[in-house]
Amino acid sequence: MGHAAVSTSTSHRIAQAHLDYPTTAALTYMDVAARGLISRQVRAALDTHLDVLASGDMNKDECFALVERTRARFASMINAHTDEIALTKNVSEGLNIVATGLPWEAGDNVIVCPELEHPNNVYCWLNLQRYGVQLRTVAPHHGHLPVDDIIQRMDARTRAVTASTVTFAPGFRTDIERLGQICRERDIFFLVDAAQSCGVLHTDVVASRIDGLAVSTQKGLLGLYGMGFLYCRRAWAERIQPAYLARFGVDLGDAHEAAMGSEAYQLMPAARRFDLGNYNFLGCVAAEAALGQLLAYAPQEVERYVVGLAHQLAQGFLDLALPVCGGAPGKHLAGIVSVGELGSSHYGTDEERFNQLYTYLFDHAVRLSIRRGVLRFSLHLYNTEDDVQRVLALTREGLRR
Repeated sequence: MGHAAVSTSTSHRIAQAHLDYPTTAALTYMDVAARGLISRQVRAALDTHLDVLASGDMNKDECFALVERTRARFASMINAHTDEIALTKNVSEGLNIVATGLPWEAGDNVIVCPELEHPNNVYCWLNLQRYGVQLRTVAPHHGHLPVDDIIQRMDARTRAVTASTVTFAPGFRTDIERLGQICRERDIFFLVDAAQSCGVLHTDVVASRIDGLAVSTQKGLLGLYGMGFLYCRRAWAERIQPAYLARFGVDLGDAHEAAMGSEAYQLMPAARRFDLGNYNFLGCVAAEAALGQLLAYAPQEVERYVVGLAHQLAQGFLDLALPVCGGAPGKHLAGIVSVGELGSSHYGTDEERFNQLYTYLFDHAVRLSIRRGVLRFSLHLYNTEDDVQRVLALTREGLRR
């Protein structure tokens, strides 16, 4: 996941991407970590689909073909096989599919860093305590995931390790490759929450030795709420018995979707066994179109461009003597820049000047979030250097007031 300088031609091409996102004409949008923007192409695809629905002439076979195209596009983005992708509602469902399906025994354990995870990557493991599964926790080191501590806590009963590829606050990268290597050597399931990286950072599940990856489509994938993907490596997926099962998870060949096989059923291959009832076809329409736009660029190019902007923004804040989480831009930085001191609130910071700065920026058409007590600026390919300079200029003005 490097972030070297972008070539001039690549930079120019991606720098024009904002023209496909009408909202950028009115807002300086730095809040993809909460939700992304949809493009005019995604909007057009949605309108066409809704027109078909309104006409009463929806073709179900065409909808199933749409699902498979969407599944294949996501698989291509993360370097997976199509059969290793299941469609879900969101990140939380993907995490729960794995958590409830692994072959647990009383006394087994899973390792997580609760302070750096979204609560939904904690509750799904707490839910297993009723079966005698132990939740082993580690504490963050100055906002960073302590990989060494996780490795030290592993033992012969560790069945899973879970981590965010990029934390939602303060937004630092996790050393996924190192964790993946250790987990693979010890046959420990390595599950990542990729909500803050997919679509923004280059993701290669093979190179990173990721066993499971959960993501939703409304953030970096620039789609809609209510849809997500779960990648599960074939070798692991076929060791998992789904906690709940429906027709699409059962292999009946080319039989109709409503056909019932015998009681001696066979599960679908790999992650397809996790598919349930009818899919979120509207979400697939948006995801297929958005993935097509993202894949028009090499994922490495998007990462270099976005991380380059984030470095400029972070350095600009430092030049204004602001406390940037993580300090000087470095390999820890992804597409998220956080300002302030980490706390617990999502509704304000512990410093009134930053609460006032948030309001000032919002009132001047800048969109960002407050998460865990810090101002969080999160960027994507529709951002530009002009956006960065505008936010820095407004920040300078806001701090003077």
